[in-house]
Amino acid sequence: MAFRRRTKSYPLFSQEFVIHNHADIGFCLVLCVLIGLMFEVTAKTAFLFILPQYNISVPTADSETVHYHYGPKDLVTILFYIFITIILHAVVQEYVLDKISKRLHLSKVKHSKFNESGQLVVFHFTSVIWCFYVVVTEGYLTNPRSLWEDYPHVHLPFQVKFFYLCQLAYWLHALPELYFQKVRKEEIPRQLQYICLYLVHIAGAYLLNLSRLGLILLLLQYSTEFLFHTARLFYFADENNEKLFSAWAAVFGVTRLFILTLAVLAIGFGLARMENQAFDPEKGNFNTLFCRLCVLLLVCAAQAWLMWRFIHSQLRHWREYWNEQSAKRRVPATPRLPARLIKRESGYHENGVVKAENGTSPRTKKLKSP
Repeated sequence: MAFRRRTKSYPLFSQEFVIHNHADIGFCLVLCVLIGLMFEVTAKTAFLFILPQYNISVPTADSETVHYHYGPKDLVTILFYIFITIILHAVVQEYVLDKISKRLHLSKVKHSKFNESGQLVVFHFTSVIWCFYVVVTEGYLTNPRSLWEDYPHVHLPFQVKFFYLCQLAYWLHALPELYFQKVRKEEIPRQLQYICLYLVHIAGAYLLNLSRLGLILLLLQYSTEFLFHTARLFYFADENNEKLFSAWAAVFGVTRLFILTLAVLAIGFGLARMENQAFDPEKGNFNTLFCRLCVLLLVCAAQAWLMWRFIHSQLRHWREYWNEQSAKRRVPATPRLPARLIKRESGYHENGVVKAENGTSPRTKKLKSP
């Protein structure tokens, strides 16, 4: 299985070999795990990579339901889905983005940003649909009190835990992809910022048992990011198409307000009124004043930083726009050259001969010979 058509071979296990064949190497490792399911000796180890671990049976009124909690074995499952994500990343890049970028004839800078936005559009679109389905089926939208009631939310449904594991796998896979995709050095700090920001927030919600609140906040954030990267793709296709950027600018500020409101409502008011406010990591209870302040400070600082970057970019964009408009006004109009004044002889012309005013042809004066 080859993801890229190659015309040049590289030395085995060299740097270029790993870069150009990283998806094939990941596919071989995934295939080895799947083959392990076929044998009884290795099946138990293979399931450790594929399925979420730490399942428990919770009795209900009608029957028993299976829930999950987190533990160290989740790192093995996340590692397996990192390789799955690398394979999917290569498929999208090879069979979708590369074919579109060849038709657009983009520069190197725009080509790098086009690939980044193309990958994130696919990821955000999938995550928004998946997250919305989980939130609706679990009833978190219809019952906002469930975001903080019955805390700590140690026991997670299968779809909630699997969603968090896949989210962590995707953002962890984005780190080696900076090397595999040969991202320019100027772009690496910017991409590292938002990758680490997502990892800290998702891992924090997962480990502090704030998974319900994290789902709602991710749904809001991913919806805004999907709109932004879609607008950027349309801009690369046609630079005059900037209408979606205006829609994103309007949604961005509203999203920041909703995220801050939900965080303060759930953490600052909801968890603060809970009776159980003892620090007990074994039971997954982190509902203390210090933990709540740290979480709120992190969320508020992240939203303030995102808003500052947004305002800074908008001001720079408007400044460039008005500079272009003022430059166009300062360009003087090209003056029209005045028509040449043709000195005509006295009289008028008739058949190319100058006639005197009295109608007779002027006679040329003869020069007297000395």
